Amino acid sequence: MVKNSGQTDPAGFAVSKENLKLMLIGLGIIVLGFLLMTGGRSTDPNVFNKEIIFSFRRITLAPLVVVFGFLFEIYAIMKKPKSGKQ
Repeated sequence: MVKNSGQTDPAGFAVSKENLKLMLIGLGIIVLGFLLMTGGRSTDPNVFNKEIIFSFRRITLAPLVVVFGFLFEIYAIMKKPKSGKQ
């Protein structure tokens, strides 16, 4: 018989509700980063506007947001749940 040491959810889940909420927030951050990368389409296929395609938002900001989202996901998975009432 294994005692519950407060490290996992008594229902048998590997992560607590707090960790799951943090993981969903991290997923939202990652999705936001990918949405920041979208756009830049021209109505005329013969026109190439490098200022729109290679903007700060698409080349710098969006990848940083995605990387931050993945780092936040790692934190959310590794965070130890608070010990419950004993």
